[in-house]
Amino acid sequence: MRDDLTKKKVFMLCGHAQSGKTSLAEGILFKSGAIPRLGRVEEANTVSDYEDDEKNRASSINLAVVNAQYKENFLQIIDAPGYLDFVGETILASRGADFAVMVVDAAAGVEVGTDKTWDIIRQENLPCMFFVNKLDKEDTNFQGVVADIQKSFSKKAIPFCSFEDGKIINNLKDKSSSFYGQIVEAVAESDDALLEKYLESGAIDDQEFEPALKKAIANGNLFPIVCGFVTSDSGIDSFLDIMISAMPSAADALARKVNKKGEEIEIAPKVDGPLVAQVFKTIIDPFVGQLSIFRVFSGKISSSSDIFNGTQASKEKLGQIFLLQGKQQVTTDAICAGEIGAVAKLKNTSTMDVFCDASGVVEFASLNFPSPAYSASVKPKTRKDEEKISTALSRLTSEDSTIMVSRDSGELIISGMGELHLNVIIERMKRKYGADVELGTPKVPYKETITKSVKVQGKHKKQTGGHGQYGDCSIDVQPLDPEKDLEFVNSIVGGAIPKNFIPSVEKGVRKAMKQGMLAGCPVFGVKVTLYDGSYHPVDSSDMAFQMAGSLAMRKALEQAGSVLLEPIMDVEIVIPGELMGQITGDINGRRGKVMGMEVKGKNEAVKAQIPLAEMFKYASDLRSVTGGRGSYSMSFSHCAQVPARIAQGIIDKAKKEKEEEVHSH
Repeated sequence: MRDDLTKKKVFMLCGHAQSGKTSLAEGILFKSGAIPRLGRVEEANTVSDYEDDEKNRASSINLAVVNAQYKENFLQIIDAPGYLDFVGETILASRGADFAVMVVDAAAGVEVGTDKTWDIIRQENLPCMFFVNKLDKEDTNFQGVVADIQKSFSKKAIPFCSFEDGKIINNLKDKSSSFYGQIVEAVAESDDALLEKYLESGAIDDQEFEPALKKAIANGNLFPIVCGFVTSDSGIDSFLDIMISAMPSAADALARKVNKKGEEIEIAPKVDGPLVAQVFKTIIDPFVGQLSIFRVFSGKISSSSDIFNGTQASKEKLGQIFLLQGKQQVTTDAICAGEIGAVAKLKNTSTMDVFCDASGVVEFASLNFPSPAYSASVKPKTRKDEEKISTALSRLTSEDSTIMVSRDSGELIISGMGELHLNVIIERMKRKYGADVELGTPKVPYKETITKSVKVQGKHKKQTGGHGQYGDCSIDVQPLDPEKDLEFVNSIVGGAIPKNFIPSVEKGVRKAMKQGMLAGCPVFGVKVTLYDGSYHPVDSSDMAFQMAGSLAMRKALEQAGSVLLEPIMDVEIVIPGELMGQITGDINGRRGKVMGMEVKGKNEAVKAQIPLAEMFKYASDLRSVTGGRGSYSMSFSHCAQVPARIAQGIIDKAKKEKEEEVHSH
């Protein structure tokens, strides 16, 4: 049966957090006989939420793959998390699936997670059906949720099931239903020839209807809505029947487009076709090692075989291949076109790598991950933890494309999608890799520069027994663009300083510029002209002229009107239009300037310039102000002088820290 692509359905469950995605996955597994009893999220015993942190939080953090057989169909389900902090997992899931099932809480209607997920699945051009869940809650209104879905996403979202008088009605079977007429009309409108027939006769015959229905859904011209309340096992039968009859199988899903030798081609899903597969998720277990989860689009991958990784241009030796049932790995001989499988311990393979024939390397379009929005500094609790940090972070970043690790101002910084995301990261560092760390607010990479030109002399003279030390230089120091580094000019004439000591003066100047006079920040935007000096034929040395250069530069920094500079960021904030007033007021409160506004789809985009020092908690603040409907991206723009009042606070704090450091030694 697994050779029959028409009997395979590969789909992702997505939507806002707590809408019931994992419970629906559990319901499908129970209904199909894959599990003997229905697990519950609150009892921490579901198949797809198997990590300790998922059980503790009663919500999904990673995508999970489960399988079921239902009425001769092989179902593979990717359960994706709903919290926006873990949006990277939903993006990865969209690459493995042929269509999406968007779960909507009937009491809450369309929420921010529903909105964001819709954008992701339409970006990947995935067909979508909606499952309206929790209709057993008080004050739910099925028609109201349908209207909300149609208003938010598409008027072509039509109930294939409806909830009337406490019962679920299958509108595909009940041809007298007004919704059946709407479905037929939408199918007719998706095909010109069919529309002509329908307008003439007022009907579509059954033989033409089913393939035309599937085609309309596959092409995004129709979005079925079904309903139920999965925790009490209601509506899953009708959902499965409609999903199998209406949603695309692996055989008739939209063909994936790839780039082959500079030309865009479509992959025909054939078991006997050339191999095309992609790793869309990597899991690293400290005990088992790396597990690569892949989707086969064409051909098949067999256990214990050699395979070509086209992305890395290298061969991989495969061991045993698995089907995944949450945490459980079920051995299998092969993974065929239209299926998801997993293999352990590949040496040269990462997420998004493509397996293909060596003679016909193909590339998929890259996925667009949002930039990390929340950063924190990482400090080990003990020396022992320090040794484990880099291994832990290296493995976690290979699992999660939305984590970024960097070093700035001598600190290790991790960036993610939000506070919850970072908390999960540090919990996993401790639980999986034994690295116990604390999160802090990162230091702002302040700079110092000068505002006046000065001429100074630096003389280093020291007499000891035997050879002494002698270096003497005069420099002219002028302000430059603060974005520039040091510009060093040698204007010595007549051999006042021997040529071999000129680089030593520059070295000393650079050393002094590493720590400015105000808050110990690096100095930028300075032109230094070495114009005079003197030397001693015996006592002058490389070290003596380095000391002279350093002394001269420190003297210059004291006299040249040093000021503190801070990074200013270009920020684009995307929000619903009605929140514009609140957001612009908040930008002003952060010492920012609004630079412009533009319409972006259903939302407004505000472009602003805001000091980095005011942005560290912005992800949480924006989420709270916009109810999670706002997002932002940020990039460095330029440096600007810190206002005097704020600068004094930074200088005082730096002095206090330096004094504490001296006392501690």
